[in-house]
Amino acid sequence: MERVKVKEIFRNKEEYLGKEINVAGWIRQKRDAKKIAFIELNDGSFFKPIQIIVEDEKIENFAEIVKLNISSSIVVKGLLVDAPNGKDSLEIHANKIEIMGKADDDYPIQPKKHSMEYLRTVAHLRPRTNTFMAVFRVRSLVAFAIHKFFQEQGFVYVHTPIITGSDCEGAGEMFRVTTLDLEKLPTNENGKIDYTKDFFGKPVNLTVSGQLNGETFATAFGNIYTFGPTFRAENSYTPRHAAEFWMIEPEMAFADIEDNMDMAEAMVKYIIKYVLEQAPEEMEFFNKFIEPGLIERLENIINNEFERITYTKAIELLTPHKEQFKYPVEWGIGLQTEHERFLTEKIYKKPVFVTGYPAGTTAFYMRLNEDEKTVAAMDLLVPGVGEIIGGSQREERYDVLKEKIHKLGMKEEDYAWYLDTRKYGTVTHSGYGLGFERMVMYLTGMQNIRDVIPFPRTAGNADF
Repeated sequence: MERVKVKEIFRNKEEYLGKEINVAGWIRQKRDAKKIAFIELNDGSFFKPIQIIVEDEKIENFAEIVKLNISSSIVVKGLLVDAPNGKDSLEIHANKIEIMGKADDDYPIQPKKHSMEYLRTVAHLRPRTNTFMAVFRVRSLVAFAIHKFFQEQGFVYVHTPIITGSDCEGAGEMFRVTTLDLEKLPTNENGKIDYTKDFFGKPVNLTVSGQLNGETFATAFGNIYTFGPTFRAENSYTPRHAAEFWMIEPEMAFADIEDNMDMAEAMVKYIIKYVLEQAPEEMEFFNKFIEPGLIERLENIINNEFERITYTKAIELLTPHKEQFKYPVEWGIGLQTEHERFLTEKIYKKPVFVTGYPAGTTAFYMRLNEDEKTVAAMDLLVPGVGEIIGGSQREERYDVLKEKIHKLGMKEEDYAWYLDTRKYGTVTHSGYGLGFERMVMYLTGMQNIRDVIPFPRTAGNADF
């Protein structure tokens, strides 16, 4: 069967208008009178459904068609015409309808408003709703825009390992990977688990970041990026955290912290512009039903430079307002989401880069500044979300990096390969990590990370 996609019909209507065409899809809405029925059909190619006019005198199986439930699948052959109710509306007057698959009466998503919490319990069906069809199409476009941006900038795409023997963030919140029999764990002479008997001969985990591996490729190709799943075994029940999520991590040789911020700002603006251009229907839906004013906010970001302040300046700005915060405002303590949002929403009213974080609160690979109190780190904070990007100029000095590893009680042998990049032609280099789902949240106005991941993985939840 040669069928036309609904997107093609709306985008190139002059090509099909007045012609008999075949379409196939799922029933989104249905209303009927005695001799006529109106079906809204969606085939997944376009946000808007197309209306099918079904007349008793034309359709042999009319009685069966009008009994179909929402989400039943059909193939329609009919004439495409302009609908009488508007210049942008189209409808198909059916000449033949074939039923592909009937939906049972207990279909969980009826044409009414469902809560986000309920829809998470039917994650396998929620892409059929307007909200989640829009979310996951935008997610797809964001992923493509990221690749497009970096490829146009001459970056090399690198696949880094999912299974790793190192902890990039030093947080220890990692998922252990093992093939050992959990009922009969082997032990050594100290009574501890003998990982030499495991598949890899040592303890390994699911990756929390591809950064360290990415840095090694940056010392060969100059500019690289990774884009893949990452895992954190943290019992966080916030709307911003998940156990499995995706990260974009570029690494750039011969680049300092300023170059790092320039690249991050250019990337964010590119992604926003691309999605606004490619998904106007979805973005208008979010603007109307999820976050009024969303499009104006996003366009404001494209057209304005991001603010850049130091961590010390951020503390100075927040201190007069500390009474309204749940968490303390004090130099040396990390910024919380409430602090980040206050800076972006109340003070600057736009995205803000914060740089120069206290050395004691940051990862081992960040370059120590000349004051030896702060590091060349940067976070990008955005209104409505808080942090979406974290990055730094990497510590390129072999002796300084080696000393940091020892001070933190990390095993030098586990990072010998990483230290090699500082021994053999070290170079100033920088990079950052963008939380992919947080970017999707920012673009759509969705308030919970569980609602921008197809099948979210959180503490106590690994359904589907």
